Amino acid sequence: MHIAVAQMGPIQRSDTRRQAVARLCELLKDAASRGAKWVTFPELALTTFFPRWDMEDPAEIRSFYETEMPGKETQPLFDLARELGVGFYLGYAELDGDRQFNTSILVDGTGAIIGKYRKIHIPGDATSQDGYPIQHLEKKYFEVGDLGFPVFDAGDVRIGMCICNDRRWPETYRVMGLQAVDLVMVGYNTPTGYGRLGEPKHLPAHHNHLSLQAAAYQNTCWIAAAAKAGVEEGIHMIGGSCIVAPTGEIAVQALSEDDEVINYVCDMTLADGYRGNMFAFERHRRPEHYQAIVERVGASRQPL
Repeated sequence: MHIAVAQMGPIQRSDTRRQAVARLCELLKDAASRGAKWVTFPELALTTFFPRWDMEDPAEIRSFYETEMPGKETQPLFDLARELGVGFYLGYAELDGDRQFNTSILVDGTGAIIGKYRKIHIPGDATSQDGYPIQHLEKKYFEVGDLGFPVFDAGDVRIGMCICNDRRWPETYRVMGLQAVDLVMVGYNTPTGYGRLGEPKHLPAHHNHLSLQAAAYQNTCWIAAAAKAGVEEGIHMIGGSCIVAPTGEIAVQALSEDDEVINYVCDMTLADGYRGNMFAFERHRRPEHYQAIVERVGASRQPL
């Protein structure tokens, strides 16, 4: 399976949807010219990362959301996918009635939407936090997704999706792994300066790859991860877009923080050896001992 990841450089607040879609189209054409049949775009690929601002004007807030997909401004991307015969993952802010979600869709090579996912692990805060140089207000602008972690049949492979902070949580991948997922697509927007106060700047990129590599190995799947990177509205975001093999190895990685396509011909049988031995879930898992995973939200940090 020949897949590509289309990293994007920053999208500034003054950039229009039309400009963002034009960039996505150029990346899709680049990926298609290399022979790729599926492309992963980043989280919130149509706008700047607006949860960095504490906005109150409802009209201003709504301007960052899509009420239909495809819409007038995004239709060219769907038309191009159909023309090229290339499918894609796209992240965007979704307004569904009065409900707001951080959403991704899976579009096949005919330009048809075959899957939708709504981000479940919403990070950040609902109100601005004193003392933080960067605000992260996703809890103000998005509610928890209501679609679970589905896996979609896409020809000969099963594709799952997650978004940004989801990639850090082992439950994300295990739920899809139990559905025999072959490829997980994930888009992210990750600033270098948000985390615990004083966190060394190298750690966000380290944790990004650490999470992806462990998940690919432990759930015997490929992972295609696309960043929106660079300096956006004065905030630096990591790149590191990559394709990770079921061995836990990074097969290919972006070298820039700009618009960049990376691609790899993935041997989808590479997972078979792990699925039949080390991670043969049906033989080795012991769910009777895992109740705490679904029964507890957290635990006291006091000594036992």
